Formats: sequence, C-alpha cells, structure tokens
Amino acid sequence: MVDCPARAESKELRFRPDAVRRERTTGYAAQEPWNPLTPAELAERAARLALEKKARDILILDLTGLTSAADHFVLATADSETQVKAVCDHIVEKLREEGQKAWHVEGLEGRRWVLVDFVDVVVHVFHAETRGYYSLETLWGDAPATRIDDDAHIH
Repeated sequence: MVDCPARAESKELRFRPDAVRRERTTGYAAQEPWNPLTPAELAERAARLALEKKARDILILDLTGLTSAADHFVLATADSETQVKAVCDHIVEKLREEGQKAWHVEGLEGRRWVLVDFVDVVVHVFHAETRGYYSLETLWGDAPATRIDDDAHIH
C-alpha cells in the first residue's frame, strides 16, 4: 500500500513510460517552432550583436577540426570595462530572446576578459589591453578567420 500521493504518482508513471513522454511534450505544442542556428550562424550572429554595442576588431575563428573545445570562437575588443559588460549582456540577452541560451558566462566580475559559452561557439570579449596580452588569434593561427568590420562587412 502506498501512503504518499507523490509515491503513488511516481509508481504509476514508472509502469507507464509513455505517460511521462506525453506529459513532457503536451505543454510545448502551442509554442513557436524553435529553429536552432548552426554554429557558423550563431558565431556570425554573436559577432553582429557585438558590433551593435560598438565592439571593434571582431574576428570569427573557425576551429572545426582543430579542437573539440568549440567549433567557433568570436573575439571582440571593447575600450572600457563598462563596454565589455554591455557587449556581453547584449549578446546574452538578444540570443536568449532568439532561443539560444548561454551555457556559461565567466569573467563578468573582472570585466577584462569575459567568456560567453554557447557550447559550439565561445564568445570572448576583451578589454583592449587584455586582448593584446593573450592574443588568441595568434594562438589559434591555424584556424581560418573571418573579420567583421565597423561597416558590418564580412572579410
């Protein structure tokens, strides 16, 4: 005999796995269909969002086949700690609105190098001095690079 309603419910569901699947999917039918971006599209979208907040020296590195850490790095430079935070916040908020949630954000406290991890794409927003010091584009010199300039052109 089961004396707890929660246990009774879980016991009932344990023997009916199809009930769990139906329960988990029924609430999503009314939502808009989610169209995930490819890693390349996500990297370009993040780069353009950084550009909207006046980041400069924006570079997309294609790491496909070079590492399992990520498919793309987006590198951007900001001129102040306030701008570093603004660029990161803008990217995280806009992409969340578009259904792309950041898995992890690191470095917001120091605001010298903030890493926004979208799993397949990692966005690095640097303070100008910090970017020169770490020079990730040199470290990943084998990776094909795409530069996004202030006129929003891709090179």
